[in-house]
Amino acid sequence: MTEEQNAREKRQLPGWLSAILFFGVVALIVAGIMLVYPDPSGGSGAAAETTTTTEPESIDVTAPTYAPGEEPIAEAAAVILPSVVHIQTTGGVGSGVIYDSEGLIVTAAHVVDGSDTVRVRFSDGEQVEGTVIGRAEQVDIAVIEVDRTGLPAATFNTNKPRVGQTAIAVGSPWGLESTVTAGIISAVDQTNCAVNTCASMVQTDAAINPGNSGGALVDRAGQVVGINVSIFSTSGANDGVGFAVPSDIAVTYANGIISGEPIETAFLGVQAENVNTEGQAGAQITVIVDDSGAEAAGLEMGDVIVGLDGVPVRGWDDLVAQIRSHQPNETVDVLIVRDGEEQTIQVTLGVNTEDLS
Repeated sequence: MTEEQNAREKRQLPGWLSAILFFGVVALIVAGIMLVYPDPSGGSGAAAETTTTTEPESIDVTAPTYAPGEEPIAEAAAVILPSVVHIQTTGGVGSGVIYDSEGLIVTAAHVVDGSDTVRVRFSDGEQVEGTVIGRAEQVDIAVIEVDRTGLPAATFNTNKPRVGQTAIAVGSPWGLESTVTAGIISAVDQTNCAVNTCASMVQTDAAINPGNSGGALVDRAGQVVGINVSIFSTSGANDGVGFAVPSDIAVTYANGIISGEPIETAFLGVQAENVNTEGQAGAQITVIVDDSGAEAAGLEMGDVIVGLDGVPVRGWDDLVAQIRSHQPNETVDVLIVRDGEEQTIQVTLGVNTEDLS
């Protein structure tokens, strides 16, 4: 045997060691695959004596997508800004929304309180005199008329907004015209008694400050979902709790003002007090008005009203607010607790002539 053959034989591994190395490499490869591809059953990967697997239910989730460079809030602002006006009165400044191209503007009633005429400035800077043609203090809505035509009227979306959807406020906070702030719809059917009466409002965390009143709260399409009217604040400035009259209520009362009809609110025909019995808050009836819808429907003294048309009623303020969100002659479902049992009674609402609900 030559020296070269001897060296080659010394470099070769014994057969048993080569086999160990070969199967070791195979085992490592298999182990690597198990780490990368988890067990579909969610287990450790170890084989069980008996396994039963089922295919998971398919769930389709569509995420919102935006084209590169798209700015949804900016797009909505571009739609609504030409329709929002600045309003100057002897008592201060506010905002308004062009309701009709023929010169009608919707604002908050408290913005024009005590004024028969106001100064209106459009987004292009033009100023004109406006006449207050009517107010509905019950829901804090008023209408102004100006001698102009061809105005860019806003679109009002009278569907109830969804909690969590985009909300964009446009107005003149602190007199700063054409200001845009954004947030979300924080709540709907929220009772707010900070204005002339308790009313059912849309709540938002979009920044609203003095001067925003009467301006627009819009969705991501630039459609008006509410007229901004007030804030809840310990400082007098925005604390992220703003309120707007829902568009359906604003439109109903604005149309009534424009048509010259008397401003009427719905009337249930009761007085009530706040109670919290058996862990359930509500408004317990203490007075039933003769010949009212409540009497005709069979509501009784002591009944605790806990809901109205599917909206919870936790006390007198809630009841007033929910009644104000309806119109005379509407039929509503009143959820009551009587003798410890819940029941629903349908009531046809009348016309409010007193400080009752």
